[in-house]
Amino acid sequence: MIWHLLAIVTMIFWGTSFVSTKVLIEHGFSPIQIFFIRFATTYLMLLIANHKKFFSDCRKDELKFLLGGFTGCTTYFWAENTALSLSPSSNVSLIVCTNPLMIMIVGGLLYKAERLNRRQIFGSIVTFLGAALVVLNGKFILKLSPVGDLLAFGAAVSWVFYAFSTQKTREKYSTSFAIRKIFFYGVLTSLPLMILDCIGIPGSTLFGQTHNIPWEAFREPVVIGNFLCLCIFSNLFGYLIWNKVMMKLGTVLASNYIFAIPLITMITAVITIGEYISPVAIAGAVAIITGMILAEYKR
Repeated sequence: MIWHLLAIVTMIFWGTSFVSTKVLIEHGFSPIQIFFIRFATTYLMLLIANHKKFFSDCRKDELKFLLGGFTGCTTYFWAENTALSLSPSSNVSLIVCTNPLMIMIVGGLLYKAERLNRRQIFGSIVTFLGAALVVLNGKFILKLSPVGDLLAFGAAVSWVFYAFSTQKTREKYSTSFAIRKIFFYGVLTSLPLMILDCIGIPGSTLFGQTHNIPWEAFREPVVIGNFLCLCIFSNLFGYLIWNKVMMKLGTVLASNYIFAIPLITMITAVITIGEYISPVAIAGAVAIITGMILAEYKR
């Protein structure tokens, strides 16, 4: 039960991060700058807390951490944030919500222990449908945007790679060491994107505009507060707890909780910025909770 509760806590951290990111964008930060600053800051926190061991036991493990940092940090956040600037948020959220279903399929094919029974599969599908209703929030209009939608799909696929590529290494090393290594390679592989974001590429769709870091914005408490929330809760506590949750519950079962992120984001948006909740979204919230109980409950 404790690991299910911790999974819910992690989803609360990650669900509220969308609102924090939106606030920071409104204060002049680009999505890439927000990602780079939050992960670089969190890496330094982890390095201060755990710096006795820097390298993995072998090159193979080091490459797995590199792949984890590239897929679970750089690729995922860059693709998702860029997709939000090119496609409607409903498209992006709905496509990214297919992530747990992909994990369920891949996990069932790769590992016998990760295969779900019929009730759990049905619960996962019900939860996905509920997440779709929450994302749409009564507006059943999806406008196709090929580049943005493809990037959103790429974000979902990259998280599947992260979940399974680092599974054995996460079990082999301590949680703090594993997450620190993943964050290190996440910062390292995102550095070229940060440079491109600052200098721009003439005629480029994704890097056409330059974004200077608005350092003066750090004088405002709301900016510092939201960055601290992203660094401490979404990154530090979120990834450390989630790493343990996947080890204890299994990658597939744990990933079902990701469906709750749109629900938590919706609740946070209502409380902080007064967004409207339609009856359809409320029905979706009920479906998410029902589907999670079906998928996670064990006699």
